[in-house]
Amino acid sequence: MRILWIDPIVQDRLYTEALRIAFDSARRPDTTVDIISLPPGPKPRHLRFHAYEALVMADIVTTVYRFAHDYDAFVIGCFYDLALREAREVSGKAIVTAPCQASCAIAAHLGNTFSVLVGAGKAIPKMRENIHTYGYGHRLRSMRPLNMHVLDFQAQADRTMEAILREGKMAVDEDGAEVIILGCSAEVGFHQELQDEIGVPVIDSALAPLKYAEFLAETAERFAWYPSRVWGSEAPPEREIEAWGLFREPFVQPAPLINSEG
Repeated sequence: MRILWIDPIVQDRLYTEALRIAFDSARRPDTTVDIISLPPGPKPRHLRFHAYEALVMADIVTTVYRFAHDYDAFVIGCFYDLALREAREVSGKAIVTAPCQASCAIAAHLGNTFSVLVGAGKAIPKMRENIHTYGYGHRLRSMRPLNMHVLDFQAQADRTMEAILREGKMAVDEDGAEVIILGCSAEVGFHQELQDEIGVPVIDSALAPLKYAEFLAETAERFAWYPSRVWGSEAPPEREIEAWGLFREPFVQPAPLINSEG
């Protein structure tokens, strides 16, 4: 099985190394996970602002379209789940997952309620809106900001863990959360200590979409449960794509930056 993790920012090596370590320990033995990031240049280093999202959405869709025959599944590596619907239109038979939707789906099987620990209050309106759109709004107890920048999670690990422990405990004790979701994929690697400390399931939002992608790719292969291509899931006609010269180049060339097998 081949999965491509799309990191929709210019590469941050601390973050991608943390992803590689986590994926190596989490993936199935027969799964290869490739990680690609935006090349250096006038592209966002983070996606705190929705205007930055708009700058990379076309890159994500183009990458999924160009590599649709090379991978069994794609993961869009941002808890905003940006370009998720758009990427699914052009993925062919490949699965496309993203952190928020996958984390909420898993959390719903582990408890009646959940809280999300986000980097900053700026993220809350859109993430809450997505959670309601996915049908999990009635389970959401709270969204607690850690008041940290996304690029600091890995660079300031002790401060990150302190904030996660503080807000996670309050989410359970004060808000009534039965499950905690770490609401940024850059919080990868911190779930286990929090889970051990507070005694409830803690969903790592980098591992959740990866494992969900593995699961859905396996069911696609075994039961032919491929993405639907009718009504709202109809794909753009290939004749238009070719005639108009669309989706010509992904934001990186086919050689991935990181391969989890080495």
